[in-house]
Amino acid sequence: MRKLIGDKKFYKMVLTVAIPIIIQNGVTHFVNLLDNIMIGQLGTLSMSGVSITNQLLQVFNITIFGALSGPGIFMAQYYGKKDKKGLQSCFHFKLIIGLLITLFAIGLLMLYGKDFISLFLTNKNDRPGDTLATLNFAMTYLKIMLIGLFPFVISQIYASSLRETGNTFLPMVSSVSAVCINFVLNYVLIFGHFGFPCLKVTGGAIATVIARYIEMFIIVIGGHLEKHLDYLKGIYHHLAISLTMAKQMILRGLPLLCNEILWSVSMTLICQCYSTRGLAAVAAINMTNTVVNFFMIVCYAMGNSISIIVGQKLGAGKIDQARDYDLKMIAMNCVCCIIIGVCLLISAQYIPYVYKTSHQVRELATLLLSISACMMPIISLYYGSYFTLRAGGKTLLTFLFDSVYTFAISFIAAFLLTRLTQLPLFYVYLFVQCLDIPKAILGIILVNKGIWIHNLVNES
Repeated sequence: MRKLIGDKKFYKMVLTVAIPIIIQNGVTHFVNLLDNIMIGQLGTLSMSGVSITNQLLQVFNITIFGALSGPGIFMAQYYGKKDKKGLQSCFHFKLIIGLLITLFAIGLLMLYGKDFISLFLTNKNDRPGDTLATLNFAMTYLKIMLIGLFPFVISQIYASSLRETGNTFLPMVSSVSAVCINFVLNYVLIFGHFGFPCLKVTGGAIATVIARYIEMFIIVIGGHLEKHLDYLKGIYHHLAISLTMAKQMILRGLPLLCNEILWSVSMTLICQCYSTRGLAAVAAINMTNTVVNFFMIVCYAMGNSISIIVGQKLGAGKIDQARDYDLKMIAMNCVCCIIIGVCLLISAQYIPYVYKTSHQVRELATLLLSISACMMPIISLYYGSYFTLRAGGKTLLTFLFDSVYTFAISFIAAFLLTRLTQLPLFYVYLFVQCLDIPKAILGIILVNKGIWIHNLVNES
């Protein structure tokens, strides 16, 4: 137990990194929750249409996260080594890969967006008019949201780079500013306050796009004005990346990119399986995911903190300290998630009633939220293990451990249960969630064996 508990200096160091990320994620997910509630006031069909589009866009968002994670591993370790040239090469790699993925995603969604959305509208018991209306809401929202993909990617490139080099404050400021503006614009444009037209779903999409451009301007301008961020000075004078370094980042980063793509696609397919239970299931899953994401902000922030702190210690050659800090941070995250899980379990029966939807949707959402609350400590162990393996560059292992497991086990289980049985969504969701338990156990075993400990930047 002594290995799992740190001193005041340790917790102060962790909180210095984690708190800005928690604030950033907290404000972001809280405003997302409020946005979701505002859209929910327009009715179940509007909320379902927006949630389907957001599910598709989440695949893009997580793909970008995966694409930036590979060079991010090197960036944290180069920062620990104080290698400016290495930092610039990582940034250039992020910029190139991020823009290429964005162009591909926009083209794909413009051509096949309607077909992807239709996959979530397959329940024959839903009224045809409701299905068509949901499809129209989803397409309206998607067409506008595509305009915001480029600023989103630029913001993520800068934010991830700043965090990996020890600056978590500016990404927090830019993100908090953007989500607050998004919330105000949503209130104004969705409902037509202060003389503005009532644009409903369209207004929500416009508000989000405007907020993303504002976030990009804040973090880009602020990043280049920071005097101590030497690697950003003259960053666009050239885009040279050494062939050796590019090869290393591709070898380490490709499994992470594939991991995030396969994981996000798997989660989308799982949601599609749930959607076969009808529009009520789509609405309940949307509510559950939005609320759970808000309650999971500490878990997400601690995972990112593990990646940053452990990566920097590995890059500096402090192997024993990296192992020690990692175990303590995983334990800290688990305790936090137990407390947060209890809070969610208590509030699960009240949260769905802030939505303007049917009693059936509210009752189902309450049950799903209760399951998620009980799973939070398990998820914290899995997240801690994932980010530990990633910090040490074990990207192929994370690919097998994370997304391959999710696709081969969780998705296949959801697919078979929804296609071959008539089980209610509650039992299907419960079974699929419980499949994360063996994954968490495996993750802790791998972390404890220490196979993740590698100083990548000194191997080059």
